[in-house]
Amino acid sequence: MTANPSAELLDNLLTMADRATAVREKIRVWSMSGVERLTFPDATTAIFKYAKRPFDCEDQALRLAHTLGVPVPQVRASAVLDGWLGMLMEDLGPAVRDADDLDGVAAAVVLHGTRTAAALPVLDQNQLRTLPNRALDHLARLRKAERWQDTDDVEDALNRIAEASEARSTGATSAPFGWVHSEYHPTSLHLGQRGWRLLDFARTFTGPGLLDLASWHGTLDAPDPVRLRVFLEQYVTAGGTPDALTPRGGLTAENWALGWHRMWAVEWFMEQSIRWINNPATDPAYIKAVRRHLTDVTHLLLEV
Repeated sequence: MTANPSAELLDNLLTMADRATAVREKIRVWSMSGVERLTFPDATTAIFKYAKRPFDCEDQALRLAHTLGVPVPQVRASAVLDGWLGMLMEDLGPAVRDADDLDGVAAAVVLHGTRTAAALPVLDQNQLRTLPNRALDHLARLRKAERWQDTDDVEDALNRIAEASEARSTGATSAPFGWVHSEYHPTSLHLGQRGWRLLDFARTFTGPGLLDLASWHGTLDAPDPVRLRVFLEQYVTAGGTPDALTPRGGLTAENWALGWHRMWAVEWFMEQSIRWINNPATDPAYIKAVRRHLTDVTHLLLEV
């Protein structure tokens, strides 16, 4: 696979858009994706976003969301090259301010109220309860590669969660169930002069909307069920389904949401470690994050 074919991708997109050249300005770049602002000779601008597999279907998700009425940036052209997606998108310009909790619930109500789309992958109760076993499979592959050796505590925690997962995953398809952004943070909500737009749809799926609400405040701090309860109540007040407050899996809605969101993150981190990043040098950071999240999952899902 080409290391990073962004220059060739951009050439293809400029040809598709009938543009000859553009000045590139990096906004955010990391190993698996990048976002740049393009300035054309006539002083107009656009956003160039590129990403490697598994983030290479975002153009389809954005076009689908737009068709169904979700406020998202317009995709003007897209192309795939050697497992990398490139998109030429409208430039939303500078944000007028950062998104706050009330902005977050208002946008979530719109997204979760959008008609479901058959093209999206599904995370229902069956898929949710398999997350700890999928994480155990990733761990086995890592150990086979002589990595993650001193992680018996990770294995023990995943086994305990797996044993409880069938009971704790009940209620997964209770409302709100539908579009899940999956990277739902204040930085994914752009507030501009022409209203708000949701960004970063690379990993969107059909599933429990509570996972979005649980992700809004991030995962760097310890999970705060009281804070999330207030957020859920704001969501209902803003027009979200009252079922968002309903207990599920024998847990409060907030503990269920925070616990399963962290478990979802654990499985994703471990899949990245063995499949998408697959760089032993990153193992210490990933192991640290997985241990921290598993401590949260155990507390939220098992200690009742």
